[in-house]
Amino acid sequence: MKNEGKLSCARLFRRTKGCHMSSQHFTVKEIWRYPVKSMQGERLSQTVLTAGGVPLDRGWAVRDEATQTIVGAKKIGDLLNCAARYIEGSNAGAVPHVEITLPDGHTVRSDDDKVHAALSDALGQDVTLWPLQPADNKEHYRTKHAPEDMEAEMRAIFALEPGEPLPDFSAFPPDVLGELMEFATPVGTYFDAFPLDILTEASLRHLQTLTPDSNLDIRRFRPNIVVGDSGDTVGLEEAKWVGRPVTIGNAKIDAVMECPRCIMTTRAQGDLPRDASIMRAMVAHTAQNLSIYCNISKPGRVTEGDAITLG
Repeated sequence: MKNEGKLSCARLFRRTKGCHMSSQHFTVKEIWRYPVKSMQGERLSQTVLTAGGVPLDRGWAVRDEATQTIVGAKKIGDLLNCAARYIEGSNAGAVPHVEITLPDGHTVRSDDDKVHAALSDALGQDVTLWPLQPADNKEHYRTKHAPEDMEAEMRAIFALEPGEPLPDFSAFPPDVLGELMEFATPVGTYFDAFPLDILTEASLRHLQTLTPDSNLDIRRFRPNIVVGDSGDTVGLEEAKWVGRPVTIGNAKIDAVMECPRCIMTTRAQGDLPRDASIMRAMVAHTAQNLSIYCNISKPGRVTEGDAITLG
């Protein structure tokens, strides 16, 4: 009987990469959307995932008027010190209007003709606020001024110190990578690359062991879905999901790749201080990745507390 037990466990190990996997239980801990790209977001109790991710996620974005290009907090860090919420019953075309709380606590609405001036004053540079534009308006999404030194630009965006390598971009599907070489965001969206980002609490616990003095508040990582567990899962759990179908509530997603982390993770925001040690830990131990990028293969409702299962 003892040998049969060992054999059974060995079979299970081959199927799940470890006997402990069968006892793991993952659930939807939090759901987030971000009405304005790089601003603080809204927590939702439920949503219906579509091919475009969480409905109305990144419905607005700021354009740098000097370069005529859509930008986020990679370039303008104080965007993280603004917060945005949708105004029910309003209509700005593809999305509702938003109310933005500026760093000084004042609010301004997107349907206020002073919104561009208010944001420019708050951010210290000339910007305008834009709702999503149709995908055929490619000029709206195009990067108008390519940097003279692309490597230096990328090293600044990813907050790298001399001698640290750039993230490995080979995991990006060629069509996505090609699009991002030409456009600030995938056309028709204000996402960085994919419509859905998933982060497990297990990964946050793991990162905390690597940088114990850091405050790893979820705001630093801006996921759409935070995955909870029983507390004993270890390591970068969601990285193991890449290439596998995942069921969340009534939706099915494809975990495409790990998410390379940029300078936004280290920036000061609200009561969180600037913390470069977070990036040093990720560069040294996680290949600068945390969380996963996903596509939605079957739309469906997702609610806090829903079970998450792996195919």
